[in-house]
Order: sequence, then C-alpha cells, then structure tokens
Amino acid sequence: MSEKRFLARTAPGMPTTDGAGVKLTRMVGTPYLDMVDPFLMLDRMDSDDPDSYIAGFPNHPHRGFETVTLILEGLMRHKDSVGNEGVLGPGDVQWMTAGRGIIHSEIPEMVEGRLKGFQLWVNLPSHLKMTAPTYQDIPAQEVPVVEGPGSSVRVITGSHEGHDGPAKAHTPIRVLDVRLDAGSTWTTTPADGNGLFMCVYEGSITALDNLGREQEIEAPKSGIFHGDGPVEVTAGADGAEILYCEGAPINEPVARYGPFVMNTNQELEQAVRDYNAGLLAT
Repeated sequence: MSEKRFLARTAPGMPTTDGAGVKLTRMVGTPYLDMVDPFLMLDRMDSDDPDSYIAGFPNHPHRGFETVTLILEGLMRHKDSVGNEGVLGPGDVQWMTAGRGIIHSEIPEMVEGRLKGFQLWVNLPSHLKMTAPTYQDIPAQEVPVVEGPGSSVRVITGSHEGHDGPAKAHTPIRVLDVRLDAGSTWTTTPADGNGLFMCVYEGSITALDNLGREQEIEAPKSGIFHGDGPVEVTAGADGAEILYCEGAPINEPVARYGPFVMNTNQELEQAVRDYNAGLLAT
C-alpha cells in the first residue's frame, strides 16, 4: 500500500459524434480508456458553433445504468417517456436512473451561443439494473461550493470537507467539479479501494507517478490514479478545471450495446426486444 495515490497513466480525449451529429470529446469509453469501474463513459461538450450541437440528442432509450448531465454553459431541454420535462441551465445537474428502461431526449434551447458540459454514465449493479426509472433535477443553487486556498469545489454527489452533494447515487461514488488557481495545490482522500480518474477539461495539472516523478496532465486528458491514501495535484500556470470521479468498483461483467448496459449478452438481446415492443416507453 502506498502512502499516497499515484498517477498510473493518462488518456487523451477522443473526438466523436453522438445523437443527431453532436460533436463531443469522449474522455472515458474509448480505446485509450475503456472504463473506470463503476464509470462507463464520460463525454465532454464544448462548442461555440451551434451547427455542431443544435440538433441535440433526439429520443433514444437507456437501460441498466445512470446518466449524469452537468451543464456549465448554455441551456439544454430534457424530456422523457414517463412525463419528466425541464430545462438545464449553467451549473444545473440532471441525474437520471434509467433502470429497467426509459426513452428521453436532450435538445439545446439556443440557436446561437456556447454549449459546455458533461454527460457521465455510471453503472448499476445487477440487482438494480431493472429498478424503476427516476430523475433528479438539481438546480445550481442547491450544489454546495467548498472554497479553499486557491480552490473552489462543487460537490455533485458524495461528501467533501463536510458537505454532502445533493445527487443521490445508487452506487457509492463521489463527483466533484474542481477549479484551481494557477500554481495551487489541492488534496483530497478517496476511500481505499475506490476507482479514481480526473478529467482535466481546462488548463493543466501535475501529479506524481509511482516513481515519484512529476507528470503533467493537460486538457483534454484524463488521469487515472492507483493506490490508496490521499491524492494531490497542482495546477499549472493557467489554472485548472477538473471533473473528479471516484467510485466503489461493482466488479461484475459488463455487456454493452449502444444505450443498453447489462451483465450478459442475453440481457442485451432482451433489452432490444423490449425496446422494439415499446416496453421502455412506460
């Protein structure tokens, strides 16, 4: 066991498209970084070209996991097959438990302007994959902000410095939106055994590897940390903005097919049959 967590490796973001041609940078769920149990995928949205995102994500199904949408700039309307509807603005969070199945859409509300944010996919353990779908819509003002020396941390879910995030996850995870001033050092202590990655989406940070060498992580890259004990990073000359994702591994088989995440191929085939039969719409 090491005294501190160390930077095991970095993974670049991969440009991709999803929905109706929305241009994204995929940070997790790529050949460079397949997953960090229990986190399945992380997409970064960052564009000031409306043509690259305005068509959004029309109706599409999900089953077997949770989606977390964080809007940093811009507006996004969401609507689903069980009657939920709303508009996410800067700082707002939507936490959707797809469970046994839901069909929803996410469409930007503007014609001109900037869209910036994330969508994170969090796996569900096998005994919760067919739970009833639910939503948590969390306005920005309900997200605690913890100020420290050279740092500002929004607590989305989990606990940080005595503050609990408002989002309630089905698996023990911690998601923090961290902003660091230039040259500032930030430390936190993950739970032993938890998986951990940090997505650097603006600026850069440095961290020590397993040989004690300082390594840099520049946006848009993710750093994957191993070991136990506290983790420490230092912002570069332009500061840093980081999405910190820590979670208890589920340690179960993962079978994926597009918007369905189950444990076996047979369960995936059933999900497709249920979708085609209209059973995910209610």
